[in-house]
Amino acid sequence: MSATYVEHVEMTGHIVDSLLLPKVLDAILSRGGQYHIETLKLGERQDDPSFVRIEVRAESAEQLERILAEVHPHGAVPASTADCQTAVADVSGAYPDGFYCSTNFRTQLRLKGEWIDVEDQEMDCGILVDPEGGAGRCIPMTAVKIGDRIVVGRKGTRVFPPEAEIRKHELFEFMASPVSSERPKAVSVREIAHAMRKTRDAGDKVLAVLGPAVVHTGGSELVAKLVRDGLINVLFAGNALATHDIEQAFYGTSLGVSLDKGLPTDEGHEHHLRTINTIRRIGGIRQAVDNGKLTSGIMYECIKANVPFVLAGSIRDDGPLPEVVTDSLASQDAMRRLIPGVGFCLMVATTLHSIAVGNLLPAWVKVACVDISPATVTKLMDRGSTQTVGIVSDAEPFIRSLVNELDRTAKV
Repeated sequence: MSATYVEHVEMTGHIVDSLLLPKVLDAILSRGGQYHIETLKLGERQDDPSFVRIEVRAESAEQLERILAEVHPHGAVPASTADCQTAVADVSGAYPDGFYCSTNFRTQLRLKGEWIDVEDQEMDCGILVDPEGGAGRCIPMTAVKIGDRIVVGRKGTRVFPPEAEIRKHELFEFMASPVSSERPKAVSVREIAHAMRKTRDAGDKVLAVLGPAVVHTGGSELVAKLVRDGLINVLFAGNALATHDIEQAFYGTSLGVSLDKGLPTDEGHEHHLRTINTIRRIGGIRQAVDNGKLTSGIMYECIKANVPFVLAGSIRDDGPLPEVVTDSLASQDAMRRLIPGVGFCLMVATTLHSIAVGNLLPAWVKVACVDISPATVTKLMDRGSTQTVGIVSDAEPFIRSLVNELDRTAKV
């Protein structure tokens, strides 16, 4: 093969034990390219970084571009030290052709000869460079305005993928993958409780992403206690979670089923709709708390503790409640505004919300995803949220174990 198109790439860090280097070499070959390792310096001690410089060859410019696009997320960056390139957006709500597509990993741009961190790191976005050319941040496609300077190509960009350690210092790290229903759940619960307390003690926020099964299975008061105790600082959910939580406060039911007796109640199928109607007539959840109509539950505790929440709408919603954001793009923006400062995310019993929020989180935010179906966690990880710990469990038993563990450690 006459491979006349050449680019040199470099990698630094724990590239061997993290299997990043083998992944890059395999990607080059699987795309039909060739490589030559020009320099390889292995760290002598476990904590020492390694360095490699690789010559990549391809038969065409297009093939070389495909190879470089494949290896870039693994930390292989062009050896050249040129600044990043930008193009001016000529269409509102769209990137220029050839735009750089972001990952959820820490990313840097080279601007005016210096490497700077990209702000608001998020996967599947473009990168906006400010007018002064001194900073860059991820920007969703719909937020692009005509005249914005958007990064194009990969020159002057570098990605820092997570590096696996030879020895796992925390069980949370050790159990991050794969998903299994046979894990020792007590150990998982203990590590999640530790992560939540560690996050709070560091001054960061714990984000909860919850589905209605949390209420259906009897976990509403347990989650309310986590809010009261300051262990949930932000809540993302949908119309159903809030509706059935308030339905329980009003009627003692969820979807018309008594949470005390486990049996359907007379005319219980109407309770959720009557709940929504009551809140809409009052004017909203906060107004229902202020006038004494709503006196318990997750939403009550969020209002009392000033815990911000985003209720994202769905096409299948009844009502919905006044606070529900029915525009999906507006929901995304509302969530983005609350994500800065989040250090840990707990997702329970909600496939679509879990995947959606996972797409918004940077890779350094640890995520615990709990669902009765292993497929939920698998889908989340397959879409790039590789920092996720998966636990196969019904909602209420898990939350009860978590609350008990948090109470136990609080007394130690």
